[in-house]
Amino acid sequence: MDERTWHKRTQTPLIIASLAYLVAYSWRVIGDLQGAAWTIATVVVLVTWAMFIADYLVRLSLADNKRLWFRRHLPALAFALVPVLRLVRLLRFLTHIPGMKTTAGGVLRTQILVYGVGASLILIYIASLAVLEAERHAPGANITTFDIAIWWSCVTVTTTGYGDYTPVTGSGRWVGVGLMFGGVALAGVITATLASWVLERAARDHDDEEPATRAQLRALIERIDALALPAGPVGGAPGAPPGDDVSRDIGGQDPLARSDADESPGSPRAPRSERHAGGLGDGGDDRPGG
Repeated sequence: MDERTWHKRTQTPLIIASLAYLVAYSWRVIGDLQGAAWTIATVVVLVTWAMFIADYLVRLSLADNKRLWFRRHLPALAFALVPVLRLVRLLRFLTHIPGMKTTAGGVLRTQILVYGVGASLILIYIASLAVLEAERHAPGANITTFDIAIWWSCVTVTTTGYGDYTPVTGSGRWVGVGLMFGGVALAGVITATLASWVLERAARDHDDEEPATRAQLRALIERIDALALPAGPVGGAPGAPPGDDVSRDIGGQDPLARSDADESPGSPRAPRSERHAGGLGDGGDDRPGG
C-alpha cells in the first residue's frame, strides 16, 4: 500500500476521531469532570490523539522520499499535533459558493479565506479550553470560567492584549504564546487574501495595465507558432522543387512564356523563334558553323 492509498482510506475515520476528540475534551474541561467521568474523557482524548500521531508516522514511512514528503506535508504535522484542526476540512463545501468566480485566483482566495477563518475559530476554541484547564484551580488565577477564557483567547489571537485577564501558570502562558503566533500567521494570510481581492477589483477595468504572466506569454507564443506558415524556396511557392526559381522572374512568370508582343518597339533583340532555333550555328546543330 502506498501513501496516497493509506491517506484516502483513513480520511473519514480520522475526521470522526477528531470530532470525538473535540467532544471529549470539551466535556472534560467545561464540565470540570472528576473521577470516572474524567477518566473516560481522558482515555478518549488520548486514544484519538494517538490515532493521529500513528497516521502521520505511517504516511511518513510509506513515502518514497521522506524528506521531500515532510516538507510538502507540514499541515499533516499540524493535524497530528492539534487533531481538531482536521475539522477544517469539513468546511470544504463552503469553497463552492454559488456565484463565486471560477478563475484560479478566485477559487484559491475563497479556499484560503474559508480555511483561514475556520482554523482561527477552532484555534480560539481549543486555546480557551486549554487555558481554562490550566488556570481554573491555580492560586491567584483570574481565568476561571469558559466565558473569560473565550474573551482572553480573542484578545490574544488578535494581539490586542487588554491585560485584564492574564494566565499565571506556566502551561497557561505557553498556550498564550502559541495562540499569539498562530493568530499572527492566520491574520497575515487573511489580510493578504483580502488585499489580493481588492487589487483585482480595482484593476478589473484596467486589464491593459496589468503585467502579462509567463503562462499568458507562453500561450501567445504557441498560438503564433500554430499560425505561422512554413517558408518555401526562395522565389517559388511553398513546396516547389529546388531550382524552380531559376525559371521565374520577380513577377512569378516564366520569361520563355512571354509573347513577342511584350517586346518594346524597335528593340534590337531578335524574335524568340530566331533566338532559340539554332542560335549557335546556321545549320541548326550546336556546332559553330555546322
